[in-house]
Amino acid sequence: METDDAKGILIVDDELCIVHALAFLFEEAGYRVFRASSAGEAEEILDRECPGLIFLDVNMPEKDGFALCRDIRRRPELKDVHIIMLSAMGQEIDTKRGLEAGANEYITKPFEPSLLRKKAREILGY
Repeated sequence: METDDAKGILIVDDELCIVHALAFLFEEAGYRVFRASSAGEAEEILDRECPGLIFLDVNMPEKDGFALCRDIRRRPELKDVHIIMLSAMGQEIDTKRGLEAGANEYITKPFEPSLLRKKAREILGY
């Protein structure tokens, strides 16, 4: 679905400081940003929006990022959304789990904000 939302970014992380920092980074660059601090909030947003890119934390209460990623991939209207998992878990097995869950990429924390900005530009085209 090609809409204005396809240029949007959804940030999902239970650490609000990360959500706010990334939101600021991308809003300053002109992106439309959606914020969620849990899988439930992310699902509510995805019921009405279709962003082009999702930054998804792995370790969250209730439902982790792996489970949320699998759920997103089961939704036909979200099949083309690019998902980048962000996690402090940097073992090879963690990366493998993320990719098997349906993530396009897996980036370990701490990360360089400039890398995420570059990824957004490459994926969203601006």
